[in-house]
Amino acid sequence: MADSSFDIVSKVDRQEVDNALRQTEKELAQRFDFRGTGAEISWSGEEAISLQAETEERVSAALDVFKEKLVKRNISLKSLDAGEPRQSGKTYRLDCKIIQGIESEKAKAISKKIRDEGPKGVQAQIQGDQLRVTGKKKDDLQTVISLLKGEDFGVALQFTNYR
Repeated sequence: MADSSFDIVSKVDRQEVDNALRQTEKELAQRFDFRGTGAEISWSGEEAISLQAETEERVSAALDVFKEKLVKRNISLKSLDAGEPRQSGKTYRLDCKIIQGIESEKAKAISKKIRDEGPKGVQAQIQGDQLRVTGKKKDDLQTVISLLKGEDFGVALQFTNYR
């Protein structure tokens, strides 16, 4: 019998992020407390989002609206790396990055956690920006998934290709 396996990845659906951004755009245009503050949100690259407004408080409030929309679309806030508001001329800007993939340091930490606390006979291999976990029994793999869900590695984890 072949070994069972699954992949641990950290991916974000770009279309869902785009939908959240569009909803935030509409809300910023419609809400009374954002009128006349020049609050805007837009893509500033493939994986970067830019927010701007006339005051630091309004830019932070716009970020809160965006985070709320992301949560409603089941996107983990661990995937969003928001910077600090900074003054740019007469406006304040805030840049955010969408984080995808598991960095090698975090992948090593996850692999070590599986080795140390996971069931015997389960191996984790780092494959680029994801991990593949293999084991003889599917029950052992379920145990590893629940073990990892209970830990916080600072990155949003998804479990795919469960075989």
